[in-house]
Amino acid sequence: MADDPSGTGRDYDFVLKLDEAVPASDSTGLPPVKYNLFVEPGECVFIECRDEFRAAQFTDFCAGILPVKEDPATRKRRGAVSCMGLDWSDLDERRANALRGRIGRITAESGWIDLYEMHLNILWPSLHHSRAPYDTLVGEAVKLCQSFGLPGLPTQLPEKLSVLDRKRSEYVRAFMNRPSLLLLENPVSLTAPVELYNAFFTELTAARERGCAVIWIGAERSAWSGYIQQGMQRFRLGDNGLLK
Repeated sequence: MADDPSGTGRDYDFVLKLDEAVPASDSTGLPPVKYNLFVEPGECVFIECRDEFRAAQFTDFCAGILPVKEDPATRKRRGAVSCMGLDWSDLDERRANALRGRIGRITAESGWIDLYEMHLNILWPSLHHSRAPYDTLVGEAVKLCQSFGLPGLPTQLPEKLSVLDRKRSEYVRAFMNRPSLLLLENPVSLTAPVELYNAFFTELTAARERGCAVIWIGAERSAWSGYIQQGMQRFRLGDNGLLK
């Protein structure tokens, strides 16, 4: 398990909370307007966004990487972004990194380090943010690899793997270490094999049953049409911010 920066276990109502939060961003990225979003443990929220850069900025905002804007006159923050009951703006670097260790992400850019073999790419976030023994993390990674159709933990450089196997590896990295929050940017492709598509939804559902909250940002609603259920929150991220 990753470090618990609060030291109190789960004592929050919302895994992710954007409360009148205005990002410190110009209009070329995430519009600097008020964002409100409240996500409970186990909840899955769908956000439609066709702009990859904007989607990435929004997930960075949720993860405390893009800060909340300050009023230049009063120096007061314009709203708040909290994750697992903790305001990102109140955390020092060590505690913020520990909290990010409880977040699994899938990004448009993937973020593979080309000089490292894929097994190191997969394990590195968990090794950096977790106290779990190396052998324990390897065992978890192997099981996830097999769930997503890989024979084992890949040891080749990322460029040596097929596009499909890199996607499988991306899923493994995101679901490692039993995350409390998943931030997913266009996580599925309708052109992927049905077995991989089904494996993703199986792991996603299992994570939610453990209390993991999910933010799924996609360019096409059809990607999540087979998973969405009545009562799930749906938004559109555009020029006016986050709208229902």
